[in-house]
Amino acid sequence: MKLSKSEEELMNHLWRMEKAVMKDLIEAYPNPKPAGTTIATLLKRMQDKNFVDYKKLGRSREYFPLVKKDAYFSKHVNGLIKNFFNDSASQFASFFTKETDLTKKELEDLKKLIDSEIKKK
Repeated sequence: MKLSKSEEELMNHLWRMEKAVMKDLIEAYPNPKPAGTTIATLLKRMQDKNFVDYKKLGRSREYFPLVKKDAYFSKHVNGLIKNFFNDSASQFASFFTKETDLTKKELEDLKKLIDSEIKKK
């Protein structure tokens, strides 16, 4: 399941904090801060999608993610590769290395990472 842009923004705050009450989530936003009702609506939608849950702390709710950030990101990248690069990781890698503004050092680091993964297999 996919999150909207505003849900992703809120989820990023929650991933970073690991758990948070409504006040902390609102404070995480830059000014102008969203209304509490907006955050509550987003949290409810995200709960319905099984991305977040909460536990009661007195009269407050402490929210926490049910989905790990790397799992969500991995699913997105794999979908991107499937939908835009004919399900070819090589086409994606070619595009990524040619069309992004990577420095020589970043490319060398990427090569080391790939070489390391090759050795593992």
